[in-house]
Amino acid sequence: MTDKLTHFDAAGQAHMVDVSGKPVTDRTAIATGCVVMEPATLALVREGTAKKGDVLGIARLAGIMGAKKTAELIPLCHPLPITKVSLDLTCDDDLPGVRVTATVKTSGQTGVEMEALTAVSVASLTIYDMLKAAEKGMRIEGIHLLAKSGGKSGTYEANS
Repeated sequence: MTDKLTHFDAAGQAHMVDVSGKPVTDRTAIATGCVVMEPATLALVREGTAKKGDVLGIARLAGIMGAKKTAELIPLCHPLPITKVSLDLTCDDDLPGVRVTATVKTSGQTGVEMEALTAVSVASLTIYDMLKAAEKGMRIEGIHLLAKSGGKSGTYEANS
């Protein structure tokens, strides 16, 4: 397994992977997760009555900003020219809570999986921050990669 871990050199030292020889290809990654909360807290989101304001709008912007700053947060990530970041934040009574899905695109030599995962993480943390006065017991759950395309490893889709 360790021979497949590209962030380590032959001596086992961490390093940034050299992608200079890889071709530029269109790449997309989609990640998801959710913030589980009490129905009364979800009602604050739906009604727009949370003390800090528009929970979903602020979380969407935070997720976009998080994707753009991924290389500053994750030590061995390459800074990438991101061409698209979109976040879908949906209130879900079945959780109850908010489902967060991020789609990130680039044309480059390495993928945007980490950017999509960071977008979901930061948006979810922002939802928590904006609602913590109403409920401290919220849970951020299930953050994972749904799909990716492009690059040497091709297409990946998570099992449902």
